[in-house]
Amino acid sequence: MEVLKRLLFIFLLATSVSLASAQSNAVLQKAFHNSYTDEAGKNYSAAITDISPYYTEASYEINIRLGWLYYLNKNYSVSEQYYHKAVNLRPGSIEAKFGYVQPLALLQNWDNVLEQYLAIIKLAPQNTQANYWAGVIYYNRKQYPAAIKCFKIVVDLYPFDYDGNHMLGWALLMSGNKTGAKPCFETALVIKPGDESSTDGLNRCK
Repeated sequence: MEVLKRLLFIFLLATSVSLASAQSNAVLQKAFHNSYTDEAGKNYSAAITDISPYYTEASYEINIRLGWLYYLNKNYSVSEQYYHKAVNLRPGSIEAKFGYVQPLALLQNWDNVLEQYLAIIKLAPQNTQANYWAGVIYYNRKQYPAAIKCFKIVVDLYPFDYDGNHMLGWALLMSGNKTGAKPCFETALVIKPGDESSTDGLNRCK
């Protein structure tokens, strides 16, 4: 009889926990629904207020959502903090890293921006967006061999891409490889005829 009582207690406890979880999820769904509605109306402060009461440190979904909303509300420092938490909660999340990059870039925290792109590349070596922008940062820092490596991945995957060919051409040219740069500029000009930057690069290859 005692065993049956214990089993019944465990069953009732499990049932109550399940019901509480379902109710909590329903409340959170409604909060997110309201937040999406306010976001669509560009009322970002209200969209934040809709879900802030349900905030928990351990919630990836709420942290990444607040990161996005504070970014839209142009509060980049707070946005960065929430995205940072989301990245730490889900280290394998590429979406969180791409989100994190946005406020970091506006805060001009370029070391951390590059760190996020490199982390994405480690997870997904052929991610063209991460490779391209990492290449741009390397190029601006005059680290041309690293930039060439990134841009080459983009061009290998998308041979008829203007941005990849254009930047690979400039990285090769600035590293002293005029022979390698020339076909990149020629391809870029086929894609975007008359482009001033690519024309300038091609002229410098002569």
